[in-house]
Amino acid sequence: MKNTDIQIIAAIKQLLYNDKLNIAIVPHEHPDGDAIGSAIGLAEVLDSFGHKAQIVSPTDYPNFLKWFTAKTEITVFSRNNKLGKEILNQSDVLFCLDFNEVGRAGKMEKLLLDYTKPKILIDHHPYPTNFCDFIISETHYSSTAELIYDVLCKLGMKKYITKSAAEAFYTGILTDTGSFNHNTSDPNTFKVVSELMKFGIDTPKIQSGVYHNFSISRMQLLGYCLNQKMIVLPDFRTAYIAISKKELENYNFKTGDTEGFVNFPLSIENIVFSAIFIEKDGVIKVSFRSKGNFPVNHFSHDNFNGGGHLNAAGGETNITLEETISKFTQLLPAYKHQLLETVI
Repeated sequence: MKNTDIQIIAAIKQLLYNDKLNIAIVPHEHPDGDAIGSAIGLAEVLDSFGHKAQIVSPTDYPNFLKWFTAKTEITVFSRNNKLGKEILNQSDVLFCLDFNEVGRAGKMEKLLLDYTKPKILIDHHPYPTNFCDFIISETHYSSTAELIYDVLCKLGMKKYITKSAAEAFYTGILTDTGSFNHNTSDPNTFKVVSELMKFGIDTPKIQSGVYHNFSISRMQLLGYCLNQKMIVLPDFRTAYIAISKKELENYNFKTGDTEGFVNFPLSIENIVFSAIFIEKDGVIKVSFRSKGNFPVNHFSHDNFNGGGHLNAAGGETNITLEETISKFTQLLPAYKHQLLETVI
């Protein structure tokens, strides 16, 4: 870990080794595989150590991430905010995982800001904000799950990692690298994966659970998007998909159904930049992916109130879907030289 002061690790270790604690763990809203895998894995290890860890997710998470063997229960705040508040109020320590800006906690933002006991942030996204007492921010990691594994080793807790925790961490790494297709330039990623496999986790089962566990309506929505909604702009080596709220309703949309859609256009020959625009209530959610060295994190940060990693980022707008698409296409000429020069 390049950016974390040894004193921060020492302080967290002293905190966790002092007494048996009630610990709350919060991932970001609309959690993906890394957020949920990190939260479940950490909770399992803390429980194994002797603490009582509970996860409060701001919103629900995809059904294809509900197969974990871990026994840790996840309270969804948007469905049961009373219980979510009780868990935070009764906790002695709060972990914030896989986000570094408090707004990413959605309707739990004020609760996190008002939390007066020790708050620990563990995240791998750039530009962390200062809303926690202890910040572990390492942007060169493939995923928060990989980072947490190394943090636990630094804390002397490796022996408390269980098979179910290893399964959750592996899932986090698998999903945030797109099945090891990006964010894998650091050998440490594969070192951690090899260590996790020593716990006897069933990697084919995990792969199947994540990527071969979709509903019929989700597959039909994907087909519709690729056939009817994908726009290819070869002059800019770019492709995008835009989906309205009505179109989502037509395909019985459930949380997580569009996960991974943004990656498909990158399979087209000579396409290096892909985007997806999804209309939600009052907001357009945007995801970007790229190949080579085209920095979608900078593109998102500069134009769509977002950020992320070199090849994977997200953002949002408060304008209409049509206005968002227009803005995106009008931006492309300014990036044309960079897109054309991208080496893949």
